[in-house]
Amino acid sequence: MLSAGCHSIPHALRKSAMVAAWFAFLTFPILVIKVNTIENTVAWRWENMLAIAVATFFGSYVWRWLLARKEIKRDEAKRESVAERLLTKVQSHPILKLAGLAAIAIPAVLYPQVFDLYQTNIMVSCLVFIVLGLGLNIVVGLAGLLDLGYVAFYAVGAYAYALCNLHWGIGFWTMLPLGAALGTIMGVILGFPVLRLRGDYLAIVTLGFGEIIRLVLENWGDVTKGPSGISNIARPEFFGMKLTIAQSTMYMYYIMLGLLVLTIFCVSRLQHSRIGRAWLALREDEIACQAMGIDKVKTKLLAFALGATWAGMAGVVFAARTTFINPASFTFWESAMILSIVVIGGMGSIRGVIAGAIILILVPEYLREFSEFRMLLFGAIMVMVMVFRPQGLISAKRKIYTYKGTSEAGSGQ
Repeated sequence: MLSAGCHSIPHALRKSAMVAAWFAFLTFPILVIKVNTIENTVAWRWENMLAIAVATFFGSYVWRWLLARKEIKRDEAKRESVAERLLTKVQSHPILKLAGLAAIAIPAVLYPQVFDLYQTNIMVSCLVFIVLGLGLNIVVGLAGLLDLGYVAFYAVGAYAYALCNLHWGIGFWTMLPLGAALGTIMGVILGFPVLRLRGDYLAIVTLGFGEIIRLVLENWGDVTKGPSGISNIARPEFFGMKLTIAQSTMYMYYIMLGLLVLTIFCVSRLQHSRIGRAWLALREDEIACQAMGIDKVKTKLLAFALGATWAGMAGVVFAARTTFINPASFTFWESAMILSIVVIGGMGSIRGVIAGAIILILVPEYLREFSEFRMLLFGAIMVMVMVFRPQGLISAKRKIYTYKGTSEAGSGQ
């Protein structure tokens, strides 16, 4: 028995054969017929049809086998994966935990010294998206509030630094906390109108908020310079020293590395704090959360405000790194990419968000050798992850409390 849906192997073979025949029929005009308009000849490439039929047949059969295997092992899918068990074991043992942190920290510090400028620049982009993903993870992963306009806070931070630097010469280090504060204020402004919304309605309102910010930036030309954007934004200085492009890229890498460590620390502490428990309760059931005495208004506002704080800081870093910004850098697709990082990595999981950002940002870059099929392969990888790992690459672990007797209590994960 292959699965409940496919009663036998011959049945699965017949279904795969039908898929192969149908796909060969659909691609027949493109892959088989080749018209030469100069010589007025038609070439029939039947070998292409045979190759696509065979490849589709085996691909369909393997796909059905994987789906059947997933159905058989549905209960095992709820358990930890091998990577998650290894991470749990390392985290629970102090010596292994220190060794694991050292194994991550040493290559991270030495990365710009080993790899060239291009690789370092890509890694800076990856670190920016990790910070953005961790910020959105507060809103979506912990509080369960679907935000499709998260890129608006990112744009506010970037344009705040660009305009302040252009008109008043405010530097990067002064603007970094100010960008975070502006992100917090914008998060509260967005949070107030959506306090009573949830689900699809919340997603539509946040999507509209993101588009409003983009259109304002695009059409308010007297202030934002419209579609032309703002150029010659100052890079961060190192004690007043002027840095070359290579040195500035390396410096920006270490700035983002420090910001990432700060973000992980703060998000981890928030996740295990009282407000973090309130976010998790809000995500599971708003009515039950309110019945337990949790202030729903305060909880939602804190989620939006704290999530937007990291986007504001990331926006300042983005403007300083590229030295040029325009509204085209802050479209809905950026929000979709950040949301994909959270969902594919594992909602509510810090390690999952980091893994999701590494895959979604670095994989397309390293697939550039397959320039014609790069996005096709990228899409196939995303589909495979969502089908066979719907809970995310590294899912968040729910805390479990066990009580022994009346006075002795223990807790574990």
